[in-house]
Amino acid sequence: MAQKGKTGIISWALYDWANSAFATTVMAGFFPVFFKQFWSSGVDPTISTARLGMANSLAGIVIALSAPILGAIADSGSARKRFLIFFASMGIVMTFSLFLVSEGNWIPAVALYVIAVIGFSGGNIFYDALLPSVSPKEKMDVVSALGFSLGYLGGGVLFALNVWMTLKPHTFGFADASAAVRFSFLTVGLWWTVFAIPLFVLVKEPPGKALRARNAFRNGFVQILKTFREARQQKTILVFLIAYWLYIDRVDTIIRMAVDYGLSLGFQSKDLILALLITQFVGFPCAIAFGFIGERIGAKRAIFIATGVYLFISLWGAFVSRKEEFFFLAVMIGLVQGGIQALSRSFYAGIIPKDKVAEYFGFYNMLGKFAVITGPVLMSAAGLFARSLGFSSSAASRIGMSSIAVLFLAGGVLLFFVNENKARTEGILLSG
Repeated sequence: MAQKGKTGIISWALYDWANSAFATTVMAGFFPVFFKQFWSSGVDPTISTARLGMANSLAGIVIALSAPILGAIADSGSARKRFLIFFASMGIVMTFSLFLVSEGNWIPAVALYVIAVIGFSGGNIFYDALLPSVSPKEKMDVVSALGFSLGYLGGGVLFALNVWMTLKPHTFGFADASAAVRFSFLTVGLWWTVFAIPLFVLVKEPPGKALRARNAFRNGFVQILKTFREARQQKTILVFLIAYWLYIDRVDTIIRMAVDYGLSLGFQSKDLILALLITQFVGFPCAIAFGFIGERIGAKRAIFIATGVYLFISLWGAFVSRKEEFFFLAVMIGLVQGGIQALSRSFYAGIIPKDKVAEYFGFYNMLGKFAVITGPVLMSAAGLFARSLGFSSSAASRIGMSSIAVLFLAGGVLLFFVNENKARTEGILLSG
């Protein structure tokens, strides 16, 4: 039976504490800085930004294409935890391996990073799909927000330590800041490993029939075809997924490209890292608060609020010129980032068929990962095009940032037409 007690909830939420160290220290923090200044040293900032955007997009393509199949396979064999362990292990090993890449070797750095992101993102498909196994339906907004809030706190705590290491490398026995950054990749792998153990050991999922690998993949493909046919009868879920794709695309783009964007504008890396830390520690209480807001006024209305704030962020972000403005934007992002992620996850979990959770979360994550593909590519392509027209590097980066604003608005408009009760009715009729 599914474990819906405090032990299961806390163990499940701790995985967010565990893998958010990768999201913060590697994806958002040190990798963009190190990639631009160490692994791509001497390269035009616009070119290194394009390389980083393409790396994120490549990882997104792999996950996007495989997510629905993986979800269907996991549901058919009740293997969500086993798939989570597999992908988490992939991400952990590749993160450890980044320590070995020397200066100027941007190609192996990108290769390891892409595989690590695949491990991180692939694991999240099955982590998300375990939410209904640990939480009662009426508490999913709060439990989902708890996971994101612990992720902000855990990722922020380790990131703060890693930043301290880079600012005071001799205090920790490192020759310079570069050695400290490389060592930070080892700390992320260790942190991810240790704090994932409670979920691996203590969280239970409903038992299911064990399947051989060949049968599991065959059943997975068959189930995906069936789900595509069913989707024509679940138009409300489809509208939500399109709206989600539109707004989460811009959220993920800002998360992954913000530090690189700041560097392109000429801000110092230490100021950008401080801004990222601000986002983490503001995000911790605000993610919890958004969970209770969603419980009080409804997840859909709370997502509307967060989408409006992000629209403002993306518009103003294209014109920032002082580090104080960047810090203020960091606070604004921290206010809503965890909320929009957590409530989107719990809202979706509340409207999908309960016997196909991992499969439907496969589609959910597929759209999220296609968002990861299109967002950085759009931002990079707009910047490169502006550069080719003779704009300066900083001006081209600003144009790239402004290009993502309109789709926040489009996502919010589509979300307005999503009827939660109608979606549940469609699912019940389809199941019957």
